[in-house]
Amino acid sequence: MAKKLKTKAKPAKKPKAKRANSAAARWPKQLFTISHLREEDFDQGLRPYSAYRDLGLAPATGGKVQAHVIRMTKPFDADKVAIPHYHDVEFQMVYVLKGWFSSQFDGHGTHTFRAGSCWMQPPKIKHTVMGYSDDCELLEIILPAEFETVTFDQKAKPATAGRAARR
Repeated sequence: MAKKLKTKAKPAKKPKAKRANSAAARWPKQLFTISHLREEDFDQGLRPYSAYRDLGLAPATGGKVQAHVIRMTKPFDADKVAIPHYHDVEFQMVYVLKGWFSSQFDGHGTHTFRAGSCWMQPPKIKHTVMGYSDDCELLEIILPAEFETVTFDQKAKPATAGRAARR
């Protein structure tokens, strides 16, 4: 016969009061924003082989977050596209909306991502675009909205640096 143990129910813990240094306290007030697909919203971005559609998150978050759709507009040309670089960001996530995209990441090898794939790049990870489909479209989310991109020449020394609101 099994022994029955009596247990006392513990009183529910009271939720802790929010501290002044919570994430919400560190962020500016966020604004409601909507971005509907309009072809005319795609414009030339940092890269000459792609067009960018800003989703309006930077002004809605006080410059904390940048989100955009990147559409590849020219066929892959390794001489123009396969340039090692990194982004001086706190967070970078990419989701493949359409087609495929291939990139080499220092210390992690080359990966090919297809529609539905997602990856996160640690800050300042050196990477190189290795290829993409003609119909490739990506969703990229970056913190902060403005950041620096550093490119390297073929000898892997920093070649150029510039402030960018886009990739």
